[in-house]
Amino acid sequence: MKTIRNIAALVLVLVLSLSLVAATSADVVYRTLDEIKASGTINIGVFSDKNPFGYVDENGEYQGYDVYFARRIGEDLGVTVNYVSTEAANRVEYLETGKVDIILANFTVTPERAEKVDFALPYMNVALGVVSPDSRIIKDLSELTADDQVIVISGTTAEDYLIKNNPEITLQKYDTYANAKNALENGNAVAWANDNTEVIAYALQNEGYTVGIPSLGSQDTIAPAVTKGNESLLNWINDEIKALAAENFFHKDYEETLVDTYGLDYEDSLVLEGGGAV
Repeated sequence: MKTIRNIAALVLVLVLSLSLVAATSADVVYRTLDEIKASGTINIGVFSDKNPFGYVDENGEYQGYDVYFARRIGEDLGVTVNYVSTEAANRVEYLETGKVDIILANFTVTPERAEKVDFALPYMNVALGVVSPDSRIIKDLSELTADDQVIVISGTTAEDYLIKNNPEITLQKYDTYANAKNALENGNAVAWANDNTEVIAYALQNEGYTVGIPSLGSQDTIAPAVTKGNESLLNWINDEIKALAAENFFHKDYEETLVDTYGLDYEDSLVLEGGGAV
């Protein structure tokens, strides 16, 4: 009887162990570096409407600063890049569900996001900014009245910052950059708060608008992100960013994709080479 009980106990332990392995496997939604290479394709989430960082041109091709980097990742991995159009509010979800392998969509590093995804080394500096019509340039948030509304994109650091630090400000939330721009131009709100790179570009490209607040809150960085726990892909991206510094890759990226918008004055303040180590 004792022997039978021992065998039964061992069988139970084995069944529980297999169940745990199965459950753990089911929870893993990401593809490892080797799996990506074996498939021949990598899925990278980028914006499709945020010129000049990620957008679709008149020929239906993805272009922009983030896309330039994504293209190089595909080349160095020896795989084809499948660009997945994403919105700001979907970036974390797309990683958590395995819809993409990497997010390259102006993803600002924050402690809250780092609890849900794994960020690689940064490749760009960023802060928040506020753009408004020349008829009423907002130079400080204290100038806003109770009737004023500010445009934000859902899922962005601008939304998080204003909700946390200025809950008295009424926000107009939009899912896409195109809708946010249309709202500003239609006079639906007095200002638009977003990454300073975005609002600076908007003011440079659209006469009649000024960035009255060029830096709001802390200075942050933009980095690639992968699904939580995908260490093989994360380590490869970090090594790639370090290696690309030898050729000043991100400065070249800036000069190919951003210089027409920002000029050369912003290059050294925005670009990070080697994750900021150089």
